[in-house]
Amino acid sequence: MTTLTRRFLLGLGASGALVIAVGARAASMMAGLDTDNDGTVSLDEAKAAAATAFEKIDTDHDALLDAAELKGHLSAAAARKADPDHDKTLTKEEYLALVETRFNAADKDHDGTLDAKELKTKAGKSLLKLLR
Repeated sequence: MTTLTRRFLLGLGASGALVIAVGARAASMMAGLDTDNDGTVSLDEAKAAAATAFEKIDTDHDALLDAAELKGHLSAAAARKADPDHDKTLTKEEYLALVETRFNAADKDHDGTLDAKELKTKAGKSLLKLLR
């Protein structure tokens, strides 16, 4: 934190600093996801981020995610549930279907987008693990 930032936060007092900190955290969650900069994440934006994440997670480049590659992103039980053909791997299509399921679970107001508040919920955090 720079000296200028410290002085600014001290001038705001505790409540003002908290508002800025919460706003910064929300902005950081949205960074890279909200490509149209409307303050929300749409299903298309989430799927685009998930497709990029899939490529990054697929370290052996076989177009499948196995248990080792999914570690830290998805529990073994969740991976089994998301694997309709029971081959112990997820294709990109299966991964994106899971993203859609988790997106819909996080979309509490059913408006087709997720705001920072929805992304901070348990369902939102579960979705975010698949997008990073």
